Amino acid sequence: MTHQEYYIQAVKRFNGFLESKRLRKTPERFAILRQVWQMKAHFGIDELHAALENVGYHVSRATAYNTVDLLVECGVLRRHTFVSGEAQYEAAREGHLHLICTRCGAITEVSTPPPMAHMLDDDLYGSFRPAYLLAYVYGLCGECAAKPEPQVRPKK
Repeated sequence: MTHQEYYIQAVKRFNGFLESKRLRKTPERFAILRQVWQMKAHFGIDELHAALENVGYHVSRATAYNTVDLLVECGVLRRHTFVSGEAQYEAAREGHLHLICTRCGAITEVSTPPPMAHMLDDDLYGSFRPAYLLAYVYGLCGECAAKPEPQVRPKK
């Protein structure tokens, strides 16, 4: 599925979600969704808010936070807490893992290998219906692995 197709699907899903919850379909909510889809990497609320301001769309931080929460609830966004513990977000799309460096915090995305994609098979879980799979692989990135281990000096 292309990036544009995921976006169209996200708009339809968000529309249906707002209708089912009897929430208003405000221009601000859809501007935030549009901007989220244009973010190229994992992002925090402050980065999202700054990106909206940069394109001349002014919304309060509270509106950004509340809308992001709605987008996560309806499955259009994924919330992550990587090494920093700070919430990071990304547009929901299937088929990737996060490789997280425990030294520098770098995050690399790689396609989900076929055996892991099989874990979403309905037959594995009885009546439970899996929606998506999130996987984090922790270790050292190539750059950090090539550097010597930092030395910890004892306190005097």
